[in-house]
Amino acid sequence: MAATMKDIARRTGLGLATISSYFNGGNVREKNRIKIEEAIEELHYEVNEVARGLKTNATKTVGVVIPELNNIFCTEIISGMEDILRNHGYATIVCDCRTDKRLEKEAVDFLVRKRVDGLINMPVDGSGRHLESFRKTGKPIVLIDRQITGIPCDCVLVDNEKAAEDAMELFFANGHRRIGIIGGPRDIFTAQERLSGYCKALEKHGLSVEPDLICHGDYTIQGGVRALEKLVKKNPDMTAVFVTNYEMTMGAVIGINEMGIHLPEELSMIGFDNLQFARACSPKLTIISQPTEKIAKEVARIILERLESGKDGRENGERVAEKLQTEIFMGRSIGRI
Repeated sequence: MAATMKDIARRTGLGLATISSYFNGGNVREKNRIKIEEAIEELHYEVNEVARGLKTNATKTVGVVIPELNNIFCTEIISGMEDILRNHGYATIVCDCRTDKRLEKEAVDFLVRKRVDGLINMPVDGSGRHLESFRKTGKPIVLIDRQITGIPCDCVLVDNEKAAEDAMELFFANGHRRIGIIGGPRDIFTAQERLSGYCKALEKHGLSVEPDLICHGDYTIQGGVRALEKLVKKNPDMTAVFVTNYEMTMGAVIGINEMGIHLPEELSMIGFDNLQFARACSPKLTIISQPTEKIAKEVARIILERLESGKDGRENGERVAEKLQTEIFMGRSIGRI
């Protein structure tokens, strides 16, 4: 027969309230903690998480819904968040929605049924409709890399507009004026911000925004290949290109190699994310790098604060919108005109 909390209480001589406090993460004296852990080992006690969840209405799990599990930006953030959440006694259930709005909604509904205590989401659906079922639970939601108008929840963002402006200023400083951009899908928040930064930088330097120099990709490697080929064929006088996510950066490099273009003699380039990939390229790529470790820490900090306070911030307008800065890692992919 499985050991119970009463058995631990008898073995340690401690009250059930102290035993319960230990299992629920409460403050327990060090000598009592040692007694309880020794009893747990001797009795081979196992916590019935299902029963405890029904009693406390807390499952000690956090749901995570991301667009693509094979996206290095997503995986680096998830790894960092999981380490922090695990250290605070929370497990994670990660759902990959394949950048599909329907699958994203199904994933959120699944996590509602699993009674997770909180939700972390890098949204695909910019309308936020997929979050309705979870919002009704009153449990906290933290968005990564996206902000959805009308959805009252916390978010951790990168200053994408400034990142794009910084990239463009680097091109301008090297004499470039005919600069193309491989942007993301039109309805994605980050893609809109990066395109906005590109346009603002052009206007700041008295240059008009030319539609032929703008190509919207789909945040995939093959999308980057297609976009690069399209831009080069449409704009033979283009001297530089800014690629706005990691997968499309890889695709653009493939496209450049397949078209026999020499970096930076014939075309200059700034990519996005993954320093290791940038170092592997020849010549080494100049890239915009997002602070994935900081993003992970901030997301974990906010969701833990909400879980521990029992409030999601909607009642009193205390929602958090953290905006972090990117860095430029210099390579040798920008030529001077």
